[in-house]
Amino acid sequence: MKTIALIAQKGGTGKTTLALSLAVAAAQTGLTVIVIDLDPQASACKWSDRRKTDNPLVLDAQPARLAPALQKAEQGGVDLAIIDTPARNEQSALAAAKLADLVIIPCRPQAYDLETVPATQELISLAGGTPAMVVLTQIPSRGDRHEQAKSTLAEIGMAVCPQTIGSRAAFGDAGAMGQTATEYDPNGTAAEEIQLAYKYISKLLAKKREDAHEEESRLIRASR
Repeated sequence: MKTIALIAQKGGTGKTTLALSLAVAAAQTGLTVIVIDLDPQASACKWSDRRKTDNPLVLDAQPARLAPALQKAEQGGVDLAIIDTPARNEQSALAAAKLADLVIIPCRPQAYDLETVPATQELISLAGGTPAMVVLTQIPSRGDRHEQAKSTLAEIGMAVCPQTIGSRAAFGDAGAMGQTATEYDPNGTAAEEIQLAYKYISKLLAKKREDAHEEESRLIRASR
């Protein structure tokens, strides 16, 4: 089982929307997916209440119970776990980052959001240096703010997903119905953006798995 944690110190970045969108995109490829909602607002859980299917399954949990929840999910045959954390909550963010294979930092292309990324980097470092990547969200339909944001993030050594997520009504409309953009409007631009972002993230997770297998093989050979 692979685990992705979505962490952002700034609220309003579209973190829960991205978490659920990636979860559904993964489920649509045939994976068994679980979303663990650490946010006291329980937005992911409320979204799940509006759905008519349990893949992805959404569960609420406390940071102290995250490890057992993930262990139980893996034992139950879950392929991918996505952890949705609350903003401005170091306890939840640390717990999620420690247990994740990849941390995704949703970030809008504006100064207030970008200024919080170094703090998130420090937190991830405290958690053990889990690989992390920014996904730029709520990109305006006009202008080049996202390119400016990419340059700013590059200056602080932060990896950025090449696929951005636009500011699109389909995300809000889908969420109100317990869906995501890939379900609500499968042929729309919002759905395409999510699918491309998910494909890129999947490649990162696959590469991490391959690197782990190579390292395991190297250790086995060295012990002989």
